[in-house]
Amino acid sequence: MCSNEADFDKIETVRANAMPWEAAASRHGAKLPPTLRPSPCFTYRISIDSHRKSMEGRAMGKLTVRALRAVLVVVLAGTAFIQALMVWAVATDPEDESLPLTPLRLITILGMMSVQVALVCVWRLVTMVRRGTVFSHAAFRYVDVVIGAIVAAALVWFAVTVLNAPGQRDDPGVTVIMGGVGVAILGVALIVLVLRMLLAQAVARDVEAARMQAELDEVI
Repeated sequence: MCSNEADFDKIETVRANAMPWEAAASRHGAKLPPTLRPSPCFTYRISIDSHRKSMEGRAMGKLTVRALRAVLVVVLAGTAFIQALMVWAVATDPEDESLPLTPLRLITILGMMSVQVALVCVWRLVTMVRRGTVFSHAAFRYVDVVIGAIVAAALVWFAVTVLNAPGQRDDPGVTVIMGGVGVAILGVALIVLVLRMLLAQAVARDVEAARMQAELDEVI
């Protein structure tokens, strides 16, 4: 067992020097002498380090982060532009008797707000991935908000479908298609929920790896 950090460094050096001998011995069916065999402490620590590195994964590249943030900015600007148009239309454009335009415009504004909330949360998650802190409990609140925003967007879309249904009596297929789109939006929320469950498992494993590392540090 490793008594201190110096012993660990010594074992690591011996292990590195023994790698060519170990490969040659394995080809001939021989075993390494005891002085060149890694201790259980060394093997245990290496396994923990390997596990934690596999959990962290590769850092997201700067180009990928910039491209994703550019897309988020464009979409956010587009939603803000649509909101401005809807507000202007509510204030200036008179009501049409054939369609309830004012409720539809107000619902559109609310729908764009839900999209904006989701975009801001995705921005925060991308920042956490870039910093390597996404495997933490702090990420759950952003994922939960994204799920809530998607569900809200689906409900808004269903409201638009209901308001638009009376005007589509001659062509009910449009209403059916719009309802299918709402179900698809809810499906996206379910997918994000599954990803949240995977994130929870990853965080639990990372916490377990940190606990094992702390126990090993106490032994060393």
